[in-house]
Amino acid sequence: MDFLNILFPISGVKTNILLPPLVAMFISFFTSMGGISGAFLLLPYQMSVLNYTAPSVSGTNHVFNIVAIPSGVYRYIKEGRMAWPLTWVVIIGTLPGVFIGYYVRVFYLSDPKAFKFFVGCVLFYIGIRLLKEIIVKSKKSSAAKTLEEKFKARIDEAKKLQSAKIASGLPKDAVVKTVSVSLRKVEYEFWGERFSFNTIGMFILALVVGIIGGAYGIGGGSIIAPFCVAVFHLPVYTIAGAALMGTFITSVAGALFFSIIPATHGVSAMPDWSLGILFGIGGFVGMYLGARFQKFVPQKFIKLMLGVVIVFLAIRYIAQYF
Repeated sequence: MDFLNILFPISGVKTNILLPPLVAMFISFFTSMGGISGAFLLLPYQMSVLNYTAPSVSGTNHVFNIVAIPSGVYRYIKEGRMAWPLTWVVIIGTLPGVFIGYYVRVFYLSDPKAFKFFVGCVLFYIGIRLLKEIIVKSKKSSAAKTLEEKFKARIDEAKKLQSAKIASGLPKDAVVKTVSVSLRKVEYEFWGERFSFNTIGMFILALVVGIIGGAYGIGGGSIIAPFCVAVFHLPVYTIAGAALMGTFITSVAGALFFSIIPATHGVSAMPDWSLGILFGIGGFVGMYLGARFQKFVPQKFIKLMLGVVIVFLAIRYIAQYF
């Protein structure tokens, strides 16, 4: 099987050509259900297994996002689970934030450790809040409770129909319908329930996420998605597509930036486009399938997965400080 082992000149990685797409497909299948691309989970694999520790590994992750995310976004759009007002607020906030982040990083934050520690603490709080909401019976909005009760009823219906096709999951008419959009509030309907969020508050969140992503390459979805669920109390079925779109925008800007910045002390940050695209091919399939099967997965399970992933990421950022 040596003929399957190839060398990627830019990163210096030598690996079986099948491994990167398979690993990326497995990770992105699960994370895309919660609006996270899974790029940060690929980082330990690249560094520990492939021994890819150069600064350009961050840019390579951006390339993965560019290739992988469109399939998931397409699926959420096709099935009507793309909350377009939320998506546009995220994009409008994220894009300028990315460029501000690069400026802040170069001129004001030469050492990222302290800032990453702060981000880690915020993520840890959000992750624990998500997990607590699942383990302990906490206060939820009436719309969120009704949504979970409807999903449970669909599963019970499927168990009764032994010889019928799958009846569990979201029905075809469970699509996002915009009710109203203003500078003060955005309101939309999903599966007969209404949800809303403060427009300015969401814009500020997206702007901050863009700045963080621009400065340190932190995936936007890993912050926006849990924040929308835990703080704004929006159903995960309706925020995943918007969060992925925000990450995509950040990654396009990030990949271009890493490609044009000059080498520092003889070390280039140029992404390994070939390796990134190979990871992206697996992610493309994984995200499509993840978005496709999300409607069959209980929101409680997606929240649990999201909480565990966020706590893991938070611990990594906090640990690097010490």
